[in-house]
Amino acid sequence: MKTFQNLAELAACVGQEVAVSDWLTITQAQVNLFAEATGDHQWIHVDPERAKSGPFGGPIAHGFLTLSLLPRFFESSFEVVQSRMGVNYGLNKVRFTAPVPVGSRLRARMKLLASDPIDGNGVQMRWEVTVEREGADKPVCVAESLVRRYT
Repeated sequence: MKTFQNLAELAACVGQEVAVSDWLTITQAQVNLFAEATGDHQWIHVDPERAKSGPFGGPIAHGFLTLSLLPRFFESSFEVVQSRMGVNYGLNKVRFTAPVPVGSRLRARMKLLASDPIDGNGVQMRWEVTVEREGADKPVCVAESLVRRYT
């Protein structure tokens, strides 16, 4: 995990890959809990037996489950010592570029695209987040995430 002392130190990394998260294994239990939370019970996610004969050869994670892991990826990648909190501000772009079979290991690469001052002693950062699946040739999700951090 990388450590930045303050937001200015992090802002100096604009244009660079700042961090790579730890690997995270996607389990069927996570997929089932996500289905319960969202009401998305499509069989390709929650019925492993039926999914074996489906287009992906087994159950896959919801795209929005993958997207919902962004805060966890950020948290496992770096910290800003002199920052009291961060909030998700939104997304500019999201693409789910490949399926995530249950049992896959995912990690994210975070590139800081911009860091702009905002009211309340904070910054709004724009991140390019590329979620990779271990052993795959292409990412499973690419998102442009907006995060606000405050001192």
